Amino acid sequence: MKLTRLRRGLRIQWKAISRRRRELWLLAKGILSTRHPVQVHIIPMRRCNLSCTYCNEFDDTSKPVSIEVMLRRIDRLASFGTTLITISGGEPLLHPDLELIIARIRHHGALAGMITNGYLLTRERIERLNRAGLDHMQISIDNVQPDDVSKKSLKVLDQKLRLLAECAEFPVVINSVLGSGVRNPEDALVVAKRAKELGLNSSIGIIHDGSGQLKPLSHDEQEVFDRIKALRKRRFWGVDYFQVNLALLTYFQKNISHGKPNHWRCRAGSRYLYICEDGLVHYCSQQRGYPGIPLEQYTDEDRHREFYTKKSCTSYCTIACVQQTSMMDFWRAPQTLSTAALPVPGHGVAQPLVQLTPAALNQPVQSVSVGDKG
Repeated sequence: MKLTRLRRGLRIQWKAISRRRRELWLLAKGILSTRHPVQVHIIPMRRCNLSCTYCNEFDDTSKPVSIEVMLRRIDRLASFGTTLITISGGEPLLHPDLELIIARIRHHGALAGMITNGYLLTRERIERLNRAGLDHMQISIDNVQPDDVSKKSLKVLDQKLRLLAECAEFPVVINSVLGSGVRNPEDALVVAKRAKELGLNSSIGIIHDGSGQLKPLSHDEQEVFDRIKALRKRRFWGVDYFQVNLALLTYFQKNISHGKPNHWRCRAGSRYLYICEDGLVHYCSQQRGYPGIPLEQYTDEDRHREFYTKKSCTSYCTIACVQQTSMMDFWRAPQTLSTAALPVPGHGVAQPLVQLTPAALNQPVQSVSVGDKG
């Protein structure tokens, strides 16, 4: 038994060293070159086993994308020089060949991440993810007790978190949420403290409402937000891309929590890509439809154009993964093109981007932009 624990401990340490090396390479390569995507979110299936009322990123009928198609898409992204590929959904654990997708990502030397609701995790499934080479996992927990808005509750998922703390050989981030539609702001703090107790990482996201509007946090919500930020691990050496604690990202999140605009250069469509289940390239999960070009036809010229294109939706953007990815380019390459009148060559004219504003509207929550979900 002691020998088994020793072997597992050594294996975890070795994986951590390998992961840290690739994270350092991601950062160094991203700073030295602008010619490749840093992070891609890819959707292997849109279906989800839950139906959270705020979410606009799922259905209950779609079939999984075939493994042959998924592997071709991973290979295509690898040919771009992509350094991090995150699998999202829908619910990716529903895909019957998820581990093959993860293994293909790792085969190309990229970091492999996943965003899941955690419901389908078992000890055996976690071991399969370990063997496939998963580098990072994020789980969003919306409340302590399930309600009619979300079933992603600590009460239901605590057993899954204990399994992850015991068995996972990859870092796990527990994302809690604040904002419109969250009935008990203190729940987010309870979730974050539980994550810390289990030795897991925590993050905080802010929900926007069904009209695409950003509602500033209330005084109580702001207090909870600040307390959760204080719980997060501080790192003074190395790089953990999912938990990077740069002052600029903290500044972004603080402004968002107060409903204030941020002024930055979004590199979506170039350094960050969102690939839907149909294989189309989009800016992000909340700007699906532009540029809307099939991944097989997406070129260096397309990525170059989008690198220099100013997005009209940036001021009140809540998509942390896009902000995080764009950070390494904030100091260079001013954006001189505009999405307002920018046709995509050979693909027609795109629809106007959704513009988030800080209006405090009390409307039913239908869409969400939290944590690292793009």
